[in-house]
Formats: sequence, C-alpha cells, structure tokens
Amino acid sequence: MKVNSIDILAFGAHPDDVELGCGGTILSQISLGQKVGVIDLTEGELGTRGNQILRKNEATNASKALGLEFRENLGLSDGFFEINKANILEVIKRIRHYKPKIVLCNAKHDRHPDHGRGAKLIYDAFFLAGLEKISTFFNGNSQAPYRPKLLYNYLQFNDQNPDFIVDISKFIDKKMEIVKLYASQFYDPLSKETETLISKKNFLEIVKSRSADLGRFINVDYAEGFCVNKYIGVNDLNHLL
Repeated sequence: MKVNSIDILAFGAHPDDVELGCGGTILSQISLGQKVGVIDLTEGELGTRGNQILRKNEATNASKALGLEFRENLGLSDGFFEINKANILEVIKRIRHYKPKIVLCNAKHDRHPDHGRGAKLIYDAFFLAGLEKISTFFNGNSQAPYRPKLLYNYLQFNDQNPDFIVDISKFIDKKMEIVKLYASQFYDPLSKETETLISKKNFLEIVKSRSADLGRFINVDYAEGFCVNKYIGVNDLNHLL
C-alpha cells in the first residue's frame, strides 16, 4: 500500500506491543483524523504460546480494528535481533519513506530485553535518518534525509513515571477488545499450552486497572503514559490538563 507522509509511526518489538502500550492513544488520534501506521520488528516467534502464522493473522485483524493505514513486519530475530548497521538502515528506510511527524516505540527499560533493545534501535534510526550522508534506497528509489519531529516511548510492563499522560477514556473498551484479538497470548481455559505471565487469568484486568491508575493523575477514567527524549514545549497553557 502506498502511503505518503503519515502522522504517527508506531514501532513494537513484537506483535501486540503497540496495542498493549499505546492502543488507546492510537485510536484517539485516528478519531481526530490522523493517519497511523505500525511496524513490528519481529514476528514474536519465540513466544511460548501461539506461532508465527497465528500471530500474523492476529496482527492483521488488530490492524483492521485499529484503523491503521498499514502494518509491516521487519522479520528481525525475536529475542536476538541486534542494534547493528543493517537493522538500523531498515528502520531508517521506513522512517524516510513514511515521513511520520511522530514516532512511538517500546519502553527504554523493561522486563523483556527486546523492548529496551528495540527502543534503542528506533532511537538510533530516528536520529540517523536525518543525516544526508547516509544513503538509502527503498522500492528502488533513492531517499532524502528525514527526521521526525518527536519520539515518544510508551510504557510497558515495568513501573515507570511517565512524562505525560494521554486520556483514552472514550477508547478503553475498544482497546481491550483489540488486545483480545491476540487470543493466542492471553487467558484461555481450554488451552493446553504452557501458562505465561500474560496468559494468567487476571492479566488483562491488570492492563485496564493500570490505565485507570494513570487516569486518576489527570482526573480522567483511563489513560496511557509516555516518556520523552527531550523537553516538551507548548504554546498554549490550555493544552495542559
């Protein structure tokens, strides 16, 4: 699908990272008319439950429910991908091609090592994409340098103080419905696969409760938190809740 200049490009180390970490924010921004795309770094092939084909189908269904412009998977090695030149260049190509204004990515420090490593990979590519002496080609075309305006890290498993919080109260129910589309990963009393931390019965309740806990800080029902890589500037104090 040909997409030119989107508003937000969200990266996840694994399918379902984006939905869990910032699915409500994405739904909110799309409702405002913004264009959003997602790129998963791996297929989550090392996951204890499910398999690559099943997870691909789940990601496709979640993408439709979110209303994304596109979704790609870079096919990097789950659990073992490296922050090296080849992988950085693959991310640079996507940033230069889609030209997002904002990039969202994994938490810098988290329980799963892929999350922090994915965040660093995206941060490096985010900066280097703006350097004119780095030459890239995508779909046979030479690319011009391009650096998005902003990079934000969404919160994941570890407790972390966010730098800002987004009200997702109107979208929490739809977010949870979309997260449940990754049925292979979550609670299923009929499953014979090994139980994991996220497949426990109360995990999705914890996800929703955490959103409620974040929401109380800005006096809303549900929210998602983000961390920044540079100071936030505003030109209107009324934009602050």
